Amino acid sequence: MNNFQNWLVSLAGEKFVWIVELFLIVLVVLSLGYILNRMIDRLEKRTAQTKTVWDDALVEASRKPLVWLVWILGINFAAAVAAEKMNSPIQVLIDPINRVAVIFLGALFLNNFIKRAEHNLISPEFISDPVDPTTVKAVAKLLRASVIITALLIAMQLFGYSISGLLAFGGIGGIAVGFAAKDLLANFFGGLMIYLDRPFSVGDWVRSPDKEIEGTVEDVGWRLTRIRTFDKRPLYIPNAVFANISVENPSRMTNRRIYETIGVRYSDLGVMSTIIDQVTEMLMQHEDIDSQQTMIVNFNQFSSSSLDFFIYTFTKTTRWVEFHQIKQDVLLQVAAVIEANGAEIAFPTSTVHLETPPEELQLKGK
Repeated sequence: MNNFQNWLVSLAGEKFVWIVELFLIVLVVLSLGYILNRMIDRLEKRTAQTKTVWDDALVEASRKPLVWLVWILGINFAAAVAAEKMNSPIQVLIDPINRVAVIFLGALFLNNFIKRAEHNLISPEFISDPVDPTTVKAVAKLLRASVIITALLIAMQLFGYSISGLLAFGGIGGIAVGFAAKDLLANFFGGLMIYLDRPFSVGDWVRSPDKEIEGTVEDVGWRLTRIRTFDKRPLYIPNAVFANISVENPSRMTNRRIYETIGVRYSDLGVMSTIIDQVTEMLMQHEDIDSQQTMIVNFNQFSSSSLDFFIYTFTKTTRWVEFHQIKQDVLLQVAAVIEANGAEIAFPTSTVHLETPPEELQLKGK
């Protein structure tokens, strides 16, 4: 190093040697940043070929913190050289800034890693069996909050603040805050119960018979749950509400039910048994009807203007649009069975019987 410095002095002179040093430091820092970027590019190409989701998240999360660490440390080193030559008071700030930068970049790396891992775990592109999005997002939020709080406490301790006193004050203040923000805490624990019990997840269709709530869950936060109604309006519901209401989750049904009552004319009573048998056979052979579930086709009642039989069966699909297509096909085939047996579907009718007056009967007798 002495020989190198002597060479610099002979090259630039004693007065300007520190400027050359600054130039060389900046050049080395830029070169290291470029080399580091290229190395991370190659690592990303290799990790993209692996099946695990963690290496992709690790490499991508480390890019900015590593490059920024090289630049910050290099710039601070150059600033230290310049401050020493100029006897500047900012020289004493170089070391604390470096420490804060390391803490900040470490927190940034962990935050980026958690965020990318969260994305990978719920994406079918990275994992064949994605993890439940609601659980992953809940754990990710807790981890990110822990990283930020820990980084702040370390930075405060670094600058000489006693975190033990802060923690003691936080314990006392937490009681006061708890009383003042009981609704906020109720929503927080309501969200925690949703994450633990998982009555619904992001993407599920939910509805409540107790409240006018129905739609698709878009996000489950710590205070609010956002539901997109079927007319595309966002509905924001405090999490504490779900502790006091019943919630249906049609997205988790195993089958959808077809339950229809059909009436034929009273004059078609003779073919009722044949119609029921043929409709039952049609349902048993229908490829979209689940024959393993309860299936009932029975003559039900003598209605006011029709003989009614009902169909009770389940489709294999749970998809709303596909279910209605199947139901339409079933009803059209039932109508075809009725028509094939010479019967007709009844509609409301009334029959009026007129009695013959006694005087008219006497005249006809004469």
